[in-house]
Amino acid sequence: MRVVIAQSNMLVGDIEGNAEQVIATAAAAQAQGAELVLFPELALTGYPPEDLLLRPSLNTRVRDALAAIGAAIEVPVVLGYPAVRNGQRYNVAGLLQPGETRPQEEYFKHCLPNFRVFDEKRYFQPGQHATVFTLNGVRIGLLVCEDLWHPAPMVAACAEGAELILALNASPFSDDKHESRTAHVAARSAENGVPIIYANLVGGQDELVFDGGSFAVDAQGECCLQGPFFESALINVEVRRSEAGALSLQGEQCPVPDLDERLYRALVLSVRDYVNKNGFKGALLGLSGGIDSALTLAVAVDALGPERVEAVMMPFRYTADISKHDAAEQAHTMGVRYRELPIEPMFDAFMGVLADSFQGTQVDTTEENLQARCRGVLLMALSNKLGYVVLTTSNKSEMAVGYSTLYGDMAGGFAVLKDVVKTRVYQLSEYRNQVAGQDVIPRRVITRPPSAELAPGQTDQDSLPDYDILDAILHHYVEQDFSAEATVRAGFESEQVYRIVRLVDRNEYKRRQAAVGPRLTQRAFGKDRRYPITNGWRPGD
Repeated sequence: MRVVIAQSNMLVGDIEGNAEQVIATAAAAQAQGAELVLFPELALTGYPPEDLLLRPSLNTRVRDALAAIGAAIEVPVVLGYPAVRNGQRYNVAGLLQPGETRPQEEYFKHCLPNFRVFDEKRYFQPGQHATVFTLNGVRIGLLVCEDLWHPAPMVAACAEGAELILALNASPFSDDKHESRTAHVAARSAENGVPIIYANLVGGQDELVFDGGSFAVDAQGECCLQGPFFESALINVEVRRSEAGALSLQGEQCPVPDLDERLYRALVLSVRDYVNKNGFKGALLGLSGGIDSALTLAVAVDALGPERVEAVMMPFRYTADISKHDAAEQAHTMGVRYRELPIEPMFDAFMGVLADSFQGTQVDTTEENLQARCRGVLLMALSNKLGYVVLTTSNKSEMAVGYSTLYGDMAGGFAVLKDVVKTRVYQLSEYRNQVAGQDVIPRRVITRPPSAELAPGQTDQDSLPDYDILDAILHHYVEQDFSAEATVRAGFESEQVYRIVRLVDRNEYKRRQAAVGPRLTQRAFGKDRRYPITNGWRPGD
């Protein structure tokens, strides 16, 4: 038979709209010969629905949506949804037959992830039993996402006679996630001698990005089908039985993108879905002539098209002429609207009001922060007037050590580079130019020393270590949870490590107020890493 994976992009909470998408997608799949259509985990609510699951009306709306789907489809579908059974809420994979108002078979997810970005134990009870049904003479078992990371659920399905596993997934992207998925799925398949069809969600949802990349493995754990990444798709899987009775799977083999392409496409998808799903008309950002804002602009244009993006240069007396030139050049190359709004009059007005209060004090970072806050005010005013979301441009390295200004360059609605360290910003900028075959990001923006240009002759390395060193320390302390002493033992200078660790710890209060941004690594600031602001933890521990 032909199974079609419906690699779908759903809107969290839009149960009726998602049901309509299921109906339309099932019809399209049937038109290309589908005998069963497989949707991702919690397709009906989108993932993760979080505390929407606690709304009393959700259960009724899910039940009505399932009835509407059953009445409209002409081919069986397997899809994910939440359901309350005997007073307990479950994460369900259900088989819905044409003309039926209720699922014919239901499987309750056994293994509930409760780490990093996942907190399913807050909402669901674990299932206890396998679910296996017969379609076109094939015994089919159901699993949901985390179940594949543990041996027991698949063993239970095979003990009930499953000879093919359909796995529904909402597996969010991180830089090594595809390799991790395929390794676990291959292990489960080889352990049991049963092929697996893996359907994954695609799309951006706040800080999570779902990359699709649905695939299938044969009974030996070898990949026999690979779907596309970062896009909705209908993926045909031909299920065939040999004369000896063994099942084989056949389908397309799309290429797996390299890491830079995956990271860049994840950024593009996250911006596109955040802007569109939240109803913004477009996006705007401060284009400074530096590399962070340059990469952010490129991502925004690729996500939304140049007609929906605006770049704003906000020069001050310390802004270099080359910064203004490079910003204008990139805006022209990428075809976006561009305007220049000098902040000196605003700054002078603020300083005039504060003159008496500041009398007898020395110039310090207060005046630097005031420049950034003038820019934040302008961008937010444009956002209000135009209906465009402000994209902030600080990278993960800066966010980690607090090299950013509250209500200044942190002002905005979506932090595109929040989980991209500075060294990776350079790599992705080079990647974007390579893809374009030209320097859409001006070469000088990539090669010149980075600077916030808040003081004469300022560069980032006046107050921070070289980014190669800083990012390596952050990798150990933030992403690997090394202590300061363990980081020192990994080969870094003690005084430098302790300084960076103290900066990371004391700037948690800033990160709590930062805009949401896409998660690309296994340990992003946000749901992945939640530290108390007020605490007495010793930095060496």
